[in-house]
Amino acid sequence: MSLRKFRQADWEEPLIFELGSEERVGFSVPSLEPELRDTVDDIVELVPNGMLRTRPPMLPEVSEIEVLRHFIHLSQMNYGVSSGLFYPLGSCTMKYSPVINEVLAGHPRLTGAHPDQDVSSVQGVLEFMHELKKGYLEVMGMDDASLQPAAGAHGEYLGILITRAYHADRGELDSRREIIIPDAAHGTNPASAMMAGFKTVEIPSDEDGGVDLAALKSIVGPQTAGLMLTNPNTLGIFDSNVAEIAEIVHGVGGLMYYDGANLNAIMGKCRPGDMGFDVVHVNLHKTFSTPHGGGGPGSGPVGVKAFLADYLPVPDVVEMEGVYSLSWDRPKTIGKIHGYHGNVGPMLRAFAYMLTLGGEGLKEASEISVLNSNYIASKLKDVRGYTLPFAEGKPRMHEAVLSALKMEEETGVRALNVSKKLLDYGLHAPTTYFPLIVPEALMIEPTETEPLEALDMFIEAMKEISDLAYTNPEEVLGAPHDTTLSKLDEARAAHPKTICLSWRTYCQLYR
Repeated sequence: MSLRKFRQADWEEPLIFELGSEERVGFSVPSLEPELRDTVDDIVELVPNGMLRTRPPMLPEVSEIEVLRHFIHLSQMNYGVSSGLFYPLGSCTMKYSPVINEVLAGHPRLTGAHPDQDVSSVQGVLEFMHELKKGYLEVMGMDDASLQPAAGAHGEYLGILITRAYHADRGELDSRREIIIPDAAHGTNPASAMMAGFKTVEIPSDEDGGVDLAALKSIVGPQTAGLMLTNPNTLGIFDSNVAEIAEIVHGVGGLMYYDGANLNAIMGKCRPGDMGFDVVHVNLHKTFSTPHGGGGPGSGPVGVKAFLADYLPVPDVVEMEGVYSLSWDRPKTIGKIHGYHGNVGPMLRAFAYMLTLGGEGLKEASEISVLNSNYIASKLKDVRGYTLPFAEGKPRMHEAVLSALKMEEETGVRALNVSKKLLDYGLHAPTTYFPLIVPEALMIEPTETEPLEALDMFIEAMKEISDLAYTNPEEVLGAPHDTTLSKLDEARAAHPKTICLSWRTYCQLYR
């Protein structure tokens, strides 16, 4: 056998790498011992010819220090909640996750455990899952729950499947085919409902940003399977008519589903179960400090009232005389929605967060989150070019949605341009263009973990961008100027034929 270095000359088309030079290596493979050569040759003979390399892999020729510096530089370019203010993923802004939570979730006794181990060898894992569920039920005001869902949207889907099973069990599924969803809802709500086989019916918001009660009364009926509602909603407004909404939906035999993505505003203050909701999901990966940047893994447990408990997934963690086991005793279960028992790492982070803060601490977290949101809203709602649509003068909850429509009409600077310019200040932009009912929307959710100085820095940046928009709009329209990459072609950057996520793609596109 022989080993040879890769050279661009070996290829019909030269490969272009930003780093490296011919003959440069990061490590050297020692020569094969003579006595092993025959053995290796015998092994190679067993490999089908079609699986053997005919030429070296397409890799750059780099030294160890070049590789190290490259990845250190990439890590410094990356942005996360540990880097600065705001790290939104969709309509959720991740709060800071204490380091102790990460240490616990990375403990070898947890990461080394296998979900197929006998329950006698993982009593500690089952115990904390059991205790986490108890804490979750207390916060939500529910009677039973499943920890299986691997994300908030996964929890939504489970909640709607439970709704479906309930109506099917009563012989009403053929007639109850509609799920009512507010126009300010998260986009995953209609997707989850349709995946479960329902038709979605949109309900408009009233001038105060809540559900239009007259419209709701006009569309409910024997065809109604349920209503999905986030309270407070994505405008950051708490719908004070929630009890009446529940009465209307329950009056026609429908179920109330609570999207818990915004629980961070009311945790410890009020409970969805006490508002009239029958099914609830919560994003442990947001409200309880577990990060899920990059799309996962997260955790979105679902709680239900007692009359729906039989439909929950199996298995469930149960305790008897101090011993924990997995119970499959749910005759009407919808089955499993996860390969095993859920994403245990996020669960342990959430459990540590609950224990650290306690009941009063969780309540205070909500209070500070709401305080931070209203502080930003009060400082920016009257700044030139920004407005605070819906419910004028009414406090916001955990988030406030500004509109840059006036700025666009007067200067040509859009919400997207404001977001891009924020990058020049070293700040991550808040969620832009959501909810859809707010034109030129900027959804600002500071969470409770941001200090006053960080909020003031963001407020000053927003004010300066407003001044620039009216005095030198081209400066904002061309932003960002001080980032590694300048302004991108938005359509091309996201196009599947040009987006480059690996060196293989790079080689295919640019060699």
